[in-house]
Amino acid sequence: QLIGPKIVQETMEKIMQIKERLKMARSRQKSYADKRRKPLEFNVGDRVLLKVSPWKGVVRFGKKGNLAP
Repeated sequence: QLIGPKIVQETMEKIMQIKERLKMARSRQKSYADKRRKPLEFNVGDRVLLKVSPWKGVVRFGKKGNLAP
């Protein structure tokens, strides 16, 4: 009873359902987080804190890359 195209079809349907529910949950969590988020704005001359980790290097607000252009 656990072999054949029927079980494959049921499994594929379950996978699609799970993916759709994960997508909905992700979207809901994003909307909650975006409500509390404030955009960062800096002016020339502002003093800011730069987080430096000996293992990861320089971390700049979640952006990846080097400091040098």
